Amino acid sequence: MRIISGKYRGKKINPPNNLPVRPTTDYAKEALFNCLANKIDFEDIKVLDLFCGTGNITFEFASRGVEDLTCVEINFKCAEFIKRTVLELKAKGIKVITSDVYKFISYSSDKYDLIFADPPYDMQETLFLADRIFEKQLLNKNGYLVIEHPEDKDFSNNHFFEERRKYGKVNFSFFHNK
Repeated sequence: MRIISGKYRGKKINPPNNLPVRPTTDYAKEALFNCLANKIDFEDIKVLDLFCGTGNITFEFASRGVEDLTCVEINFKCAEFIKRTVLELKAKGIKVITSDVYKFISYSSDKYDLIFADPPYDMQETLFLADRIFEKQLLNKNGYLVIEHPEDKDFSNNHFFEERRKYGKVNFSFFHNK
């Protein structure tokens, strides 16, 4: 994995092989961030990365100027890897929370401008993730939610659904809190 753009551009992130993750491919990540760059300004936004795994997406946001990032990951080893990488990069404004994402959603009172979620592809609750985020009002007005998912998941019935984009085997569904 590498950071594609911004101040950490080209930096390789080498997580241990024993982490239970499926990092977003560089191809899909580059396409995602090109799409997001047309929707939002990365500076002065507050971002939440759910199911953050290795922190791949978090570090891309940080590299592009986001200074208020919260990432939530249940796996202790993944969270520790992210914390070590934050120190190596000397990145500022990244808060790592080791927690179950659904518990975090239920108790969080913060609001975000952008929420990215990359749940395990086989997680059944994924189809309800957008509903829970909007029920808890975690997105600011004009905020975006992006969920990475396999092809067989369909979020188009959600009131806030805006579009779906596919890059190889990776699908992103975009939701907008207009």
